[in-house]
Amino acid sequence: MLRYTIKRIIYMIIVFAIMTVVLFTLYSMIPGDPARAEVEALRDKLKPDEYERAYQLARERLGLNDPPYIRYFKWVKGILKGDFGMSLVHKVPVKEVLKTPLKVTIFINIFSVILGLGITIPLGIYSAVKKNSRFDKTVQVLTIVGHSIPTFIFALLFIYLFAVKLGWFPVSGMKTPNFKGTGWALVKDYAKHLALPLMVMTVGSLGGMTRYVRAAMIDALTLDCIKTARAKGLKEKVVILSHAWRNALLPIITLIISWFMSIFYGSLITERIFNLTGLGKVLIDSLFNQDYYVVMAIQLFYIVIALVSNLLTDLSYGIVDPRVRVNK
Repeated sequence: MLRYTIKRIIYMIIVFAIMTVVLFTLYSMIPGDPARAEVEALRDKLKPDEYERAYQLARERLGLNDPPYIRYFKWVKGILKGDFGMSLVHKVPVKEVLKTPLKVTIFINIFSVILGLGITIPLGIYSAVKKNSRFDKTVQVLTIVGHSIPTFIFALLFIYLFAVKLGWFPVSGMKTPNFKGTGWALVKDYAKHLALPLMVMTVGSLGGMTRYVRAAMIDALTLDCIKTARAKGLKEKVVILSHAWRNALLPIITLIISWFMSIFYGSLITERIFNLTGLGKVLIDSLFNQDYYVVMAIQLFYIVIALVSNLLTDLSYGIVDPRVRVNK
């Protein structure tokens, strides 16, 4: 397994290097002049020659006068040192711009993933065991409806019901404006504001995962080893949880790991609707403002997470199923 892991890491490095070239090339081709955007506010305050001088100084400082390949190597050199450049909008290093949004995204999504797995796995297993029962048919209908409705529809419905009609939760934001409380009061205020986004993200993810777990469990329950386990007189609970679930886990584990790794991706729609300052909202705002160093840093972060997720998925096959070998 060690040799296989080393090979995969080398493969990840190669893919990452190729993607840096692709990203830099694409964003370099986008129309726009960051230096012009930076000094545009000075147009009415300076004389034409002073404005042109300020513009040329901005281009020199941003490295826009260098050939594209020179700018690329400077950017990659900075990345290797942990420097993703300077935000053209916020005038601070990109790391400082992304520090708080990353924490918000992880905090929100990790709870929604844990809640989602805690609901969908038992629900899918029970539906498979009670196949074609009234409970199973009800779950199938609800999961199809839930899987078909977009996340923003759930968000609008939940806002109307719980925020507008019942008034239980705020419509948007991370905390109450000018809130001066500390300790437990601050935690309660955060929880009150994050309740709706968590509900939307959890409910929106239940349908697909529940049906996937149900289908995998139904296939596992038809295996000969399950019939043998029952013939030996094992308790039904042991047969389902120890034998059937172990066999069903192999096709499910890819989805579980990718879903768990999605805590870093940022929920673009949810963060935008509820005005949460996460990676998704920062990505969209940076695209609109042509703050491409921030955008490229987020995209590279997504690429790293995707590569690590694929590696963990492949390695987990050997842990879940001893018949799978990942040492080649």
